[in-house]
Amino acid sequence: MRERLYIYDTTLRDGQQTQGVQFSTPEKIRIAEALDSLGVDYIEGGWPGANPTDSAFFEAAPKTRARLTAFGMTKRAGRSAENDDVLAAVMNAGTGAVCLVGKTHDFHVTAALGITLEENLENIAASIAHLVAQGREALFDAEHFFDGYKANPEYAIRCLKAAHQAGARWIVLCDTNGGTLPEEIASIVRAVIAAGIPGANLGIHTHNDTENAVAGSLAAIEAGVRQVQGTLNGLGERCGNANLTSIIPTLLLKEPFASGFDTGISHEALQGLTRISRTLDDILNRVPMKQAPYVGASAFAHKAGLHASAILKDPSTYEHIDPGEVGNTRIIPMSNQAGQSNLRRRLAEAGLEVAPGDPALGRILDRIKAREDEGYAYDTAQASFELLAREELGLMPEFFEVKRYRVTVERRKNKRNQMVSFSEAVVVIKVDGQKHMSISDSVDASGSDRGPVNALSKALAKDLGRYSAIIDDMRLVDFKVRITQGGTEAVTRVIIDSIDNQGRRWSTVGVSPNIVDASFEALLDAIRWKLVRDTGATLQSAEETPAEAV
Repeated sequence: MRERLYIYDTTLRDGQQTQGVQFSTPEKIRIAEALDSLGVDYIEGGWPGANPTDSAFFEAAPKTRARLTAFGMTKRAGRSAENDDVLAAVMNAGTGAVCLVGKTHDFHVTAALGITLEENLENIAASIAHLVAQGREALFDAEHFFDGYKANPEYAIRCLKAAHQAGARWIVLCDTNGGTLPEEIASIVRAVIAAGIPGANLGIHTHNDTENAVAGSLAAIEAGVRQVQGTLNGLGERCGNANLTSIIPTLLLKEPFASGFDTGISHEALQGLTRISRTLDDILNRVPMKQAPYVGASAFAHKAGLHASAILKDPSTYEHIDPGEVGNTRIIPMSNQAGQSNLRRRLAEAGLEVAPGDPALGRILDRIKAREDEGYAYDTAQASFELLAREELGLMPEFFEVKRYRVTVERRKNKRNQMVSFSEAVVVIKVDGQKHMSISDSVDASGSDRGPVNALSKALAKDLGRYSAIIDDMRLVDFKVRITQGGTEAVTRVIIDSIDNQGRRWSTVGVSPNIVDASFEALLDAIRWKLVRDTGATLQSAEETPAEAV
């Protein structure tokens, strides 16, 4: 029989320690609901009483299958657990589980807390006993445990035993500074178990300061702990926490974990992992890391022609799992390294079936290579590649025609006598024989100017005739600029990432000596790709009219 292994998420508390991250209460509720749909066992909501947002979250906490957990610290010396107001605020959150952090490194006890080692032991035992007496599931976060064990193993173990004997369900070994390597973690975990703390009561909490948080967590599990803590996408202070987005699929899909443990997370739920990961990035307004294991956009991307040819025959040649198991997708990028098998696979993924030996394949490859000589890059701009291929195949409708556009940038004083920028764009397009002129500025709700490209984007999307409703849910989420040649003849490459409410994300490219022209080209491709996908124009001939394309 498989052993039960418990997943404890601390995105809402430890993840919020990330520089630049501050969740609102509605955002915390949304994340908690996503975590619950995944099937984690514990969701740590924050430290009630420490800040208004965390307190508000517990007041409005969603109903979850997972055990909602409040976080706090052990009581302070010189007062009882019953009369410690900080501990009382944590208890008043009303959660079934409470996690208290306490010192286990003798140096921190004497230097940071300024109390005796015996007083610290009493604080741990009394605090945990108070939780248990109130009918709460008690967890003890043994802060700086691994450093403390290396400095004074006898005292570090006494701290754990104080919590265990007081009734703690879980004693979590924390690598707070993130400096302990996996082999050390495994060795110390085994020593803790040998000292009398059962593995069934032990958890692991690692930080990523040596890029070993995931490896250290897995080593601890192999050594005997039965709870693993971490955050979505590895959020956390400094270099982050152990990344549950990597740990969870490893536990479900890799040996010896898959056959040895039951995490309570189903393979069906695992298929939502990529979506949940990207939802968090969307909430944070961050660009998802393309190279992220399992869930990154490049995690199953195969650029080299040799690799792509093998993938076409058997995906397992260059993939360690089926990307669909984590809700991700395979990508065959196009570049000047591509061969015809690579090209045909990528076309097939776009719904374009081309027979082997079709002359169009050679034309598409030649055009890609010629355009990459001009500065284009199609290995990341998949949507622009698809549009290029459709044009060569005669399968690209002309939804609209851009007749002209203009962008102006002005520096002027505002009503507070401050010099500010103001960008305005005018775009004239022709749809169904009718001209449409749109004017838009780039000032956002706060009154700040967002630049000429933003003005262009707003103007272009303002009036596309009968296509306007189709692009209403489309928005730009990333904008990257690179100079591909130097000197006075510099060429600018712009890559734009777009998303829509269907969860799709696509990239387009534009190239020009003029950054505005390059940006506008990428914007046009982004809209055209969206229209192709949402008008059912997959096999539409360019010879047909736009009306027939809908």
